[in-house]
Amino acid sequence: MPAAAAPIISSVQKLVLYETRARYFLVGSNHAETKYRVLKIDRTEPKDLVIIDDRHVYTQQEVRELLGRLDLGNRTKMGQKGSSGLFRAVSAFGVVGFVRFLEGYYIVLITKRRKMADIGGHAIYKIEDTNMIYIPNDSVRITHPDEARYLRIFQNVDLSSNFYFSYSYDLSHSLQYNLTVLRMPLEMLKSETTQTRQESFDIFEDEGLITQGGSGVFGICSEPYMKYVWNGELLDIIKNTVHRDWLLYIIHGFCGQSKLLIYGRPVYVTLIARRSSKFAGTRFLKRGANCEGDVANEVETEQILCDASVMSFTAGSYSSYVQVRGSVPLYWSQDISTMMPKPPITLDQADPFAHVAALHFDQMLQRFGSPIIILNLVKEREKRKHERILSEELVAAVTYLNQFLPPEHTIIYIPWDMAKYTKSKLCNVLDRLNVIAESVVKKTGFFVNRPDSYCSILRPDEKWNELGGCVISTGRLQTGVLRTNCVDCLDRTNTAQFMVGKCALAYQLYSLGLIDKPNLQFDTDAVRLFEELYEDHGDTLSLQYGGSQLVHRVKTYRKIAPWTQHSKDIMQTLSRYYSNAFSDADRQDSINLFLGVFHPTEGKPHLWELPTDFYLHHKNTMRLLPTRRSYTYWWTPEVIKHLPLPYDEVICAANLKKLIVKKFHKYEEEIDIHNEFFRPYELSSFDDTFCLAMTSSARDFMPKTFGIDPSPFTVRKPDETGKSVLGNKSNREEAVLQRKTAASAPPPPSEEAVSSSSDDDSGTDREEEGSVSQRSTPVKMTDTGDSAKVTENVVQPMKEVYGINLSDGLSEENLSIYLRFVQLGQSQHKQDKSSQQFCSRCPDGVIKLKVKSIDRLKQFSMINIRTPISAFSQDNIYEVQPPQVDRKSTEIFQAHIQASQGIMQPLGKEDTSMYREYIRNRYL
Repeated sequence: MPAAAAPIISSVQKLVLYETRARYFLVGSNHAETKYRVLKIDRTEPKDLVIIDDRHVYTQQEVRELLGRLDLGNRTKMGQKGSSGLFRAVSAFGVVGFVRFLEGYYIVLITKRRKMADIGGHAIYKIEDTNMIYIPNDSVRITHPDEARYLRIFQNVDLSSNFYFSYSYDLSHSLQYNLTVLRMPLEMLKSETTQTRQESFDIFEDEGLITQGGSGVFGICSEPYMKYVWNGELLDIIKNTVHRDWLLYIIHGFCGQSKLLIYGRPVYVTLIARRSSKFAGTRFLKRGANCEGDVANEVETEQILCDASVMSFTAGSYSSYVQVRGSVPLYWSQDISTMMPKPPITLDQADPFAHVAALHFDQMLQRFGSPIIILNLVKEREKRKHERILSEELVAAVTYLNQFLPPEHTIIYIPWDMAKYTKSKLCNVLDRLNVIAESVVKKTGFFVNRPDSYCSILRPDEKWNELGGCVISTGRLQTGVLRTNCVDCLDRTNTAQFMVGKCALAYQLYSLGLIDKPNLQFDTDAVRLFEELYEDHGDTLSLQYGGSQLVHRVKTYRKIAPWTQHSKDIMQTLSRYYSNAFSDADRQDSINLFLGVFHPTEGKPHLWELPTDFYLHHKNTMRLLPTRRSYTYWWTPEVIKHLPLPYDEVICAANLKKLIVKKFHKYEEEIDIHNEFFRPYELSSFDDTFCLAMTSSARDFMPKTFGIDPSPFTVRKPDETGKSVLGNKSNREEAVLQRKTAASAPPPPSEEAVSSSSDDDSGTDREEEGSVSQRSTPVKMTDTGDSAKVTENVVQPMKEVYGINLSDGLSEENLSIYLRFVQLGQSQHKQDKSSQQFCSRCPDGVIKLKVKSIDRLKQFSMINIRTPISAFSQDNIYEVQPPQVDRKSTEIFQAHIQASQGIMQPLGKEDTSMYREYIRNRYL
């Protein structure tokens, strides 16, 4: 059996910082506290950072002895017991990094965390609180008057707001990349293991014990994708000095997870948004792209679907879909000095050969493959040119770049004026978006780690057969990506991404065999749960970039939003304007300092003295960059060779250098995700279990009415939900208002009526009649408000509650089963019962059996029903005959009893080999 592969779990998850006069000692351990590592940080250097990592793995006893010696050696007087020489400064869960301004270095530690999601047993945490500690001792500190101001600016980046990390799952990469790495061929892993063997010296290596019985497991740790890492600059100074387990990379954006219960089967829906750390900033201060092809407000959104009943990357079922948002990749900006709500758009530089757009799309081809699909939502028809300036330039850039690409890999451009369609009373925006979404998902496909289900072969679906992507023996791969943009990439973009995600979610559920057709309708529990995730996702990203929550939501475009939502939209607009006008400049300075875009230097202008940060983000303004790329062959040669597959996921020498591969025993803690997730060594409470606390479709969205269809794919009325999507559950008037709005809206075009071609994007509107879409069905309102209270207490018919009508009489087979059950119960209680007692009661009255059935009951009552009808001597509902224990199990139990009494059995050859292997992996 070939060796398997698993992600390496970091052995530094709990940290304690100890302090002496001359040093800090940072002690890190795994969660079980069986392996320890120690960092020594010098405090006598006023401006330099001196860190020593001996790379030795300590046991708990060794660490206690080490700390005891340090305590004894740092006391003021030898043998003095009153004062301690080693102080415990702080406990933490990870190191964010080290930073220096004008004085000495600070260390940033994570002191509080909260679990936000779980993917295959790999926990994802959100940073809840951090602590900055100044490293140099007060006796050597060289003070500077501007140090405190830089410290305040740095701390203005709130690390407790939407920063995430994981000890075992690479959040900077997609699920498709992470699982593709684990499926690497065995020969590749062996070759990579030999290159890193010097890191793990093994005295038993030549005996080959690790390969006996197929017990060897390759542990794989991939290099993070630094574009989405936000503390890369803070960790850069120690990256080559310390062991990799000390390096905890964090991402910024959004992470949410909800549980979709399908008749009791748990399916986790996870949404992860990774915000780019390149050209990062606030709304009006960061627009367009920089000279390296990085765009403003670039966010990669990934939706992951997994069957939570199987917790394993190898045996479980996982699916994901990735899409991207980002500013228009051109040199453009908006001048906010005019204090206008919509400052004019200015093209800063002429770029006739689309150089910056070429760099941007080359990055996307390398990470996502082809096709790259652009969904441009900016306005096309305006009285005064504003947003249309960007559309015209983007069309010219894409047209220029496409003429040099192979025809099968050209960039697909879809313009669609979403604002114009929203104002039209004859068009339903979401139905039009749904057509675009179907077209996009069919071109890119999605990722799933298992082959197509047999049911899809038995019941083939036309939409499924037209699906794109790359089909492999182990499943499907997503090739290409949708890139959505408007001007701000906030409100319109989030709604469009939701519709594409909803379409992809239907295909994901279908691929896992959870629905019979790849189609989801609005007003179902599943879509309501997914819509809430996406609205939280949109609000979070909007706050980070624009300073307020979303102004226009999915309900706004469905035209079912309550009237109170309009006042909220006005407040969000004012909040966004205030943030952009008064606080964005300070936030931009904080981001520049946190990401290392600006480095404070003695004798140079301070951050707050700079008139602009343009030259900080455009490096070609400070120095000459290497030679420009060809104006025609604008892509990386290696990338174009492997299309449509993304080059980052191709197995080649360049990508193998980004991996760390190490061989472990299959029970080693560093790759045992079962032990990491369940933690059998600690006491846990069901009330604190994460899977019970997360949002659930059955608890939070399914109506509480008795006898309702529990399927999360059943269309429900707007008020038939456990958790109203209107926001205020207790306000009945608001629900009534929403239903009236839905009823008065014009009927939208159906999916079949709308053409799936790109003609809909030309700007022409067509009116469709007599059709019903996926919007909520209009609800008929009653005149009296008390009627709802009356209907709640009416007993529902038995057919609706139980699925059968008992008054129709029992069948011959069911009656026989029932009589045998009664016979078994009377055998236990030793008493006779008449045939009249066989009848059960229900809320509607006594169930009447047919005359023929009563005659059969009388005949059965004459039989000696006390005689057991089973082969067991003791057989009833209260006791059964105990099972027989085989001989081998008895011997194992007896050996266990003897071992507790000190009588040990002689070890065999296999036991000796296993013990030596255990000692080697744990202590050597």
